[in-house]
Amino acid sequence: MTRVMLKHAVNIGGMCQSNMIMTVPPLALLTFTLLLNQLTGAPVGKILVFPLDGSHWINMKILIEALHAKGHEVAVLRAKDSWYISEKSPFYTSITLPSTGGFEENFDTFLLPQLAIRLQGKPTSLWSLFWTQVKLQWMVTNQFSEFHKRVSEMVDKMFEDENLMRSLHEAKFDVVLTDPGIGGGAMLARRLQVPLVFNVRWTIQGEAHLLLAPSPLSYIPFTATELTDRMTFPQRIKNVLSYVLGMYTLSSITEPHYKPLVRKYFGPDADYSTFFLDADIWLMRIDFVFEYPRPTMPNVVYIGGFQCKPPKPLSEDLEKFVQSSGDHGVVMMTLGTLVGKLPQDVAEEIAAAFAQLPQKVVWRYVGERPVNLGNNTLLVNWLPQNDLLGHPKTRAFVCHGGTNGVQEAIYHGVPVVGLPLFFDQHDNLSRIKVRGGAVNVDIAMLDRHIFADALRTVLYNSSYRENMQRLSRLHRDQPMKPLDRAVFWIEFVMRHKGAPHLQTQANKMSWFVYNSVDVIAALLAAFLLLTFTCISVVRLLWRRFFVGKKVKPE
Repeated sequence: MTRVMLKHAVNIGGMCQSNMIMTVPPLALLTFTLLLNQLTGAPVGKILVFPLDGSHWINMKILIEALHAKGHEVAVLRAKDSWYISEKSPFYTSITLPSTGGFEENFDTFLLPQLAIRLQGKPTSLWSLFWTQVKLQWMVTNQFSEFHKRVSEMVDKMFEDENLMRSLHEAKFDVVLTDPGIGGGAMLARRLQVPLVFNVRWTIQGEAHLLLAPSPLSYIPFTATELTDRMTFPQRIKNVLSYVLGMYTLSSITEPHYKPLVRKYFGPDADYSTFFLDADIWLMRIDFVFEYPRPTMPNVVYIGGFQCKPPKPLSEDLEKFVQSSGDHGVVMMTLGTLVGKLPQDVAEEIAAAFAQLPQKVVWRYVGERPVNLGNNTLLVNWLPQNDLLGHPKTRAFVCHGGTNGVQEAIYHGVPVVGLPLFFDQHDNLSRIKVRGGAVNVDIAMLDRHIFADALRTVLYNSSYRENMQRLSRLHRDQPMKPLDRAVFWIEFVMRHKGAPHLQTQANKMSWFVYNSVDVIAALLAAFLLLTFTCISVVRLLWRRFFVGKKVKPE
């Protein structure tokens, strides 16, 4: 047998062994060469990302960086007015669309009017509270309708651009990764005929579970009701009414803008809803430490907390300030990247409450410096949220209840004082409150005394920290990191050209068939027919053998 002689030097434990002679069979050498080629030339995919700007982009960017680290080629479609989505990045190639559809940097014009309505006055009666909610709902509906109108116009121009669409077709992408909070990504995947993956919790048609999985309203609370999975009869009435009204409102916001696009580019028989239900994988940005137990589907992959990670060291100045807190520790406050300032009277009350604490406070705030600001409070334009939450001296987290902040608080086991402002934030914080990890404050009712009491409750009642640390242990006790799980399933879809075997046929059924109304009707008809037949036979026999007989005269 032919042998191949290899001469090389090997260093083991600092001892040099040179001129080692090894004989390797040719078949083994060939196998080794092929394996080496597989390792060094691992197949990579081409991923097209259609993201939603704003805080949703922060999540999407984390996935993009992880996919780039695995060697995949990533292209990102962005509107020319994108605020968060940079045109240049080492992690992706951007394709800038010559139309609006992102978030402009003056996004305050979208949020501050909503906040102004809530702060117009403290509700003095149920009627005033109801009227405030009506005005707020009307404003939010109009704002979102206008936003989706701009997105649909951007998608229309994109589909009309023959050169762009030709280049996207020729690129032969393996998967479209998108946020279903806007409707363009699902339509783009259908247009390009490539598999679709959602980075999701919210869709243009509501919370994803309500669209995809069985959701009995008897124990599945509708978004924004702040109900739990244990509802009384009056609460179940509220839940059903909220569901009907909420789903109608969502459809009235989105369908007028997206349905015409579907008819225009996919034909009059195309079903608008199936575009969003046919995703191969739904990467759900929650887990069952946060979500109430409920039915789900095999193509839903839970990646809650995928953006969380161990803390990095703080900057020298910030670390010095944190250490100066001594045994009292630090309170951190941020209301997210979109809300850097508050009405001055609200900011003054918050600053006055902080000044009463022995703890040091790190507050991300870019508005006018409050007069009542205490010496214990440091105002910053930006703060390393994850790193501060993971610092051993952090005692409480004041936040608005965004999904990212809530999940990072769970990951690091830090109790929360919630100031919910918009969207899903009330719902998020209510779930932490139910689990004993948060005290929530209505910003319309906030003053220095109410806010200070909430802070002291979280800081000095040890149960809040213990409950959050218990949630943290549950969340971390997983066989696989959520980010690794997300990347695996994206690559799974790329390897297998989709995942149709995980999709339920329920998505293709009408409500009539899904709820077996036809089967119930057929069985009921058969039962009624059988009953009618039996009754008719009995009546016939009765008449023939009993009633029909005449008594003979004597």
